[in-house]
Amino acid sequence: MAKETVKMAACLDRYEGRKAVLLLGDDEKSVVFPAKYLPEGLDEGDWLNITVEYDEAATEAAGDEAAALLAELRRDDD
Repeated sequence: MAKETVKMAACLDRYEGRKAVLLLGDDEKSVVFPAKYLPEGLDEGDWLNITVEYDEAATEAAGDEAAALLAELRRDDD
């Protein structure tokens, strides 16, 4: 089953040190987010468009790497 992409609006509510408090979506759910991952120059009250999408290739690569590491550990136990 394909994973859907989620798009939402967020408002930068405030900064708290190196963290930013974002208000997500229509219900303005408050979330804390590392400020270093936001575009520079944002001010409180600025709006963002946020897109979250599934990365199938990265997920498969991580699974392959984990399987290879597990196989290596099992060989070392022999």
